[in-house]
Amino acid sequence: MATQKSWLQRCLTPKVELPGQLILGASTLCWLLVIGLWAGLSYGGVVPSMFLPTPGDVVAAAVRLGGDGTLGKHVWASIEVVMIGFIVSSLVAVPLGLLMGSFRIVQALIEPLVNFIRYLPVTSFVPLFILWIGIGLEQRVAVIIFGVFFQQLVMIADVSKGVSKDLINASYTLGANRRDVIFHVLGPAALPGVLDTLRVTMGWAWTYLVVAELVAASSGLGYISLKAMRGFQVDVIFLAIAIIGLLGLITDQLFRLLRLRIAAWAH
Repeated sequence: MATQKSWLQRCLTPKVELPGQLILGASTLCWLLVIGLWAGLSYGGVVPSMFLPTPGDVVAAAVRLGGDGTLGKHVWASIEVVMIGFIVSSLVAVPLGLLMGSFRIVQALIEPLVNFIRYLPVTSFVPLFILWIGIGLEQRVAVIIFGVFFQQLVMIADVSKGVSKDLINASYTLGANRRDVIFHVLGPAALPGVLDTLRVTMGWAWTYLVVAELVAASSGLGYISLKAMRGFQVDVIFLAIAIIGLLGLITDQLFRLLRLRIAAWAH
């Protein structure tokens, strides 16, 4: 009894480390509850199958589409769109965001425009992208870039602003010049925050995927969702949603591992 009370106290205490088995058990329980609720509502007939497919129907759709290679083609098309858009956006946003957060003149030049654009809805620009760029991979990539870039810029600038001035002043005292401060002090100090920003905005890139593929696309998970909606194939829609969530979870964990690998000192 005393042991159970001790574990309960630890669980309810902020910022206390817990055993890995307990964390894994809690995560597994959450998934079991969600899947159990889904199965109860669908198999029990509480929600009609045209609105909520059973887990078995979704698995059967995955086997059917995976067997003829259709699913793999669409999954790869979506991965290509997200990765190209995210990488292009990050290659520009990371250095520009660091400059924006470190140099007041750069912030004064860029911040007003960035703060205006980042509140504009991405969906409203899809017709313009089709008009300017045309229909194809470039248009879908542009949607991802527009949805992610300005958010990355602001978040990375905030990370750069958060680097302690005492750290920079100490480096000047030890004989560092401005170039040394930027590349050997400011950059490494901001690295953990930059990686966290990339991990968060990668999730946003996956959320914009459906927007990018709903209009004028011929492949991708968003495309098959729209096609399935027209045919009332709710199982395929659930399958596409589940795969997007799974891909997002995988990329999130990869960024966590990357942070542990190259910025372990920040923990």
